[in-house]
Amino acid sequence: MGNIILFVIIGGFFYWIFKSYSRYTDYSQAAFKNFSVNKLSLEKSDLGLFVALVAKVAKADGKVDALEAQLIGIMFDDISAVFPEPQKTKDILKEIFNQNKNDLNNTQQIASDLGNATKRDKAKQQQFMGFLIQLAFVDGKVSDSEEEILATIAEAFEFDPDSYHAIFDQFEKMMHNITPKANISDAYKLLGVNENDDLSVIKKAYRKLVREYHPDIIKSQGKSEAYMQEATAKTQEINQAYEMIKEAKK
Repeated sequence: MGNIILFVIIGGFFYWIFKSYSRYTDYSQAAFKNFSVNKLSLEKSDLGLFVALVAKVAKADGKVDALEAQLIGIMFDDISAVFPEPQKTKDILKEIFNQNKNDLNNTQQIASDLGNATKRDKAKQQQFMGFLIQLAFVDGKVSDSEEEILATIAEAFEFDPDSYHAIFDQFEKMMHNITPKANISDAYKLLGVNENDDLSVIKKAYRKLVREYHPDIIKSQGKSEAYMQEATAKTQEINQAYEMIKEAKK
């Protein structure tokens, strides 16, 4: 089976979390309209600290693969769009990511900073922790180094151990239940391409669909459980179809 799409959202288990998301709109253009965009201010912001932790989880197994890089790039687009000067913000977020992906020594400090900044908002902490666990599962399994970093972050958040293990176990269960598409013609149909299309055309269609359907940390705000389940199922289908087509064209 090919790579598993980033940011898998568990349905019923997270129902109450999605209910709580709908009650806050912290991450919006209105909320950041007076934000001074510079590296120091972004590094200290919730989302800047989150990007630093994303970098550490993404690189924990020794590399950031192509799919991870693409999905993290979409995340940069979505986060930077809520700040003034989006392109400047995106460039700084990339700098924060690159600076942190090879330095695991300050993981606990950054996690503590984010945990302290969000300690009055447990729903937001759940959101951050859930997305980081999702990232660790992007290739279908969690390495020992990834699990160690996630545990460090959870401890720094003072995250309830039972809740953490419940989320982790739900992801493991979902990974075991994922099955690849069996019919290559259905794969082409899902991506809206033809068997004779060049792989570059197919890749473009795939990227467009991933961007359209993937759930992310900004767009998940205010969305219902049904929306997130549909987005998750669709992105899984898209990724499986693309991996099947790539394999067939080798």
